[in-house]
Amino acid sequence: MFPEVRLRRLRENKILRESIAENSLSINDLILPLFIHEEVGTHEIKSMPSHYRLDIESMLKDVERLMLGGVKKFILFGIPKSKDPTASGADDSKGIVQLAISALKKRFGNEIYVLADLCFCEYTSHGHCGILEKSHVLNDPTLEMSQRLALSYAQAGVDMIAPSGMMDGIVHSLRTALDNNGYSSIPIMGYSAKYSSAFYGPFRDAADSAPESGDRKGYQMNPANRLEAIREVDLDVLEGVDILMVKPALSYLDIIRDIKNKYDLPLACYNVSGEYSIIKAGAERGWIDEQAVALESLLSMKRAGADLILSYWARDFVSWGITK
Repeated sequence: MFPEVRLRRLRENKILRESIAENSLSINDLILPLFIHEEVGTHEIKSMPSHYRLDIESMLKDVERLMLGGVKKFILFGIPKSKDPTASGADDSKGIVQLAISALKKRFGNEIYVLADLCFCEYTSHGHCGILEKSHVLNDPTLEMSQRLALSYAQAGVDMIAPSGMMDGIVHSLRTALDNNGYSSIPIMGYSAKYSSAFYGPFRDAADSAPESGDRKGYQMNPANRLEAIREVDLDVLEGVDILMVKPALSYLDIIRDIKNKYDLPLACYNVSGEYSIIKAGAERGWIDEQAVALESLLSMKRAGADLILSYWARDFVSWGITK
């Protein structure tokens, strides 16, 4: 009790304060999303400052620079030239993501870790995450498409697959396809608790993936629900997922902690585009300290229990000189 107990004793000296910090944040915790397109050159993403749609050559140059700054893990999102209702070009061996995977692994080998997001919203003309029939996304036919897409990524040399469409049974479906075709060593990061969030807006601009009509509330989770997230995660674990994920991150820190309390599997969270762009916008107006707020928000995700963070801030870490 006070006055004998004074907690400020452990805070006043910077060296001691840092030595007893309960959580830490490093560039090694981060996975950087990259947007790869079939156009020539780089196209600025206005709603996401510092990020661009890249062609293969500009991607390789960008990644080389980022790797020198300490970024080692990247997750790829592809933007094709042509789309159709059934995403027929998604699993093409010459598709944009497949080519990007091959180029990255050829150039950087085991010095880089390449993840591929597995979804169809960038490839369908209607912008939904699977086969659409009368405004309803068909779960099981989408699983069959997902198996073919996963195998095309595996054949291209991907290190990890991350299915984001929130189809029931997706982890089991992909695990079966990978294992039966000689790719049992490729891990799956499940978008285990992915919410239907208003924070995805800038991403949909970047990936040209906004639904043509309707929304994704029929297959992504209701932001009002907490216990349902545990049910989703339970199923992914039973199906053999290797890494769990919560998306978005900042508005769902309670979900991250709930999952971490129950499971000892590695846990990721996705610090999504809206969370990133809001801080950028506030900083541009001089209302907040960009770096300080960004680092505090990322640290909150680590404190909640995340082991890995998919975050656009990884690019800024390099410009800020944060290499550890």
